[in-house]
Amino acid sequence: FNRERTMGKDDLRQAKYVIDIGPLPSLPVAGSDLRFPVGRIFCVGRNYAEHAREMGHDPDREPPFFFMKAPNSIVQSGSTVDYPVATKDVHHEIEMVVAIGKGGKNIPVENALDHVWGYAVGLDMTRRDIQGEAKKMGRPWEMGKSFDQSAPCSALRPATEIGHPAKGAIRVKVNGEIKQQGDLSQQIWSVPEQIAYLSGLVTLQPGDLIFSGTPSGVGPVNKGDKLEGHVDGVGELTITYAR
Repeated sequence: FNRERTMGKDDLRQAKYVIDIGPLPSLPVAGSDLRFPVGRIFCVGRNYAEHAREMGHDPDREPPFFFMKAPNSIVQSGSTVDYPVATKDVHHEIEMVVAIGKGGKNIPVENALDHVWGYAVGLDMTRRDIQGEAKKMGRPWEMGKSFDQSAPCSALRPATEIGHPAKGAIRVKVNGEIKQQGDLSQQIWSVPEQIAYLSGLVTLQPGDLIFSGTPSGVGPVNKGDKLEGHVDGVGELTITYAR
């Protein structure tokens, strides 16, 4: 007879795989040679009122919704990346990124920040034309959001050093000109509320990232553009699109 055996973590670390898929996606930790392993990437949609309006939606406090990006869509700050394929309309969306250090499900709001390891500056790059066409057809718009190099992200700053930013400027410049600008305090759903709600839908795991929403001013990116993101108290992010 066949006997099933559940592999433990130590077994998996020592397992030999039939193909090599490269290193685990990860982010650097600011001021350290350590790295934060990236598991899943959750993104909160329309979490700033003015951005909801510019996308044609009512900014009233409806329940938050989430979409996902592939972990290997992470791009390190300072990188030069290729303009995405199959699109003529790529948009920038600047966001504060929340890194989960302790997992859990049905996490109470008042305990949510205990699960945060740190924060980073991120860009939710979007193939807006693909997303828009999918919306018209009533189809999932994953391919408008989750594509190669669609999640540029800065080094992480530990919450033990910077606390838990709830207010402060968030912005992105394109070729030196400010295109998006807002304040973390303008989020419709706060970071603790995002964590609590999401943990009622899935069990959060260490290594998960949450892109916490973008302010108004999203707009197009062209070949050769340099993007500079900033979140007060968190850090800076720079990427350049190849010509």
